[in-house]
Amino acid sequence: MDLSAKISQDLLSIRAVFFRPEEPFIWASGIKSPIYCDNRLTLTAPAVRNDVENGLAELVRTYFPEAEVLMGTSTAGIAHAAIVGHLMGLPMGYVRSGNKDHGRQNRIEGRLEPGQKVVVVEDLISTGGSVIEVVEALREAGAEVLGTVSIFTYGMKKGLERLCAAQVENHSLTDFDCIVRVAAREGYIKTEDVERLIAFRDNPSDESWIGGIK
Repeated sequence: MDLSAKISQDLLSIRAVFFRPEEPFIWASGIKSPIYCDNRLTLTAPAVRNDVENGLAELVRTYFPEAEVLMGTSTAGIAHAAIVGHLMGLPMGYVRSGNKDHGRQNRIEGRLEPGQKVVVVEDLISTGGSVIEVVEALREAGAEVLGTVSIFTYGMKKGLERLCAAQVENHSLTDFDCIVRVAAREGYIKTEDVERLIAFRDNPSDESWIGGIK
C-alpha cells in the first residue's frame, strides 16, 4: 500500500475524515459538503499520529531538503510542526492568524531570521486562503518560503489556482480523490457514491451531486 492510501485508511479508521453524502455538512461559507475532516483527531490516536508525522517529515526531506525552519499554521498546524521538527531536528515556530494584541504583538512566534528557508506545516487545504496568508506573512518577515506540507488536500480547482498564483508549492500526504477510492474499497461509502463525491470536489457550489449523478 502506498503512503497516500495508508494515510487515507488511517484517517477513515479514526473518523478524522468521514463521508455523509445523504446528510451533507454545511461549511461556514454555506457550501454543503459530503465530507467532514478533523485532523486534530490524529493527535489522540498514537499509531495514526506516528504515520502522519513520519509521513510529513518524509515530504519535507523529499521535496524541501534545504529546509531550515518549520512554521505551523495557527492553530491546527502547530502540533504537527512541533512533532515533525522534533523528528527532523529542526527549529519550529508558528504564525498567528493576526498580530497578538499585547506584549510584543507578534504574529510570528519563534525565532526566524531573514533569509531562512522555511516550510509551512498545515493540517488541511481547501481553498488555500489561510495557508497563503501564512506564507505571505513569512515572506514579509524576510523568510524564503520553500513551500508547504499538509496532511490532506481537497484538490479543488479554486485552491490549486490560488496556490499557483501565489507561487506556493504544496505536497500533501493524501487527497480527496484517494480517500474517496479507499473509502469505497473498504465499505465506508457505496461504490455508486464515488462519482457524485468527485462532482462535489470539481464544483462545490453546484449542489446537483446531492441528489446523485443522473
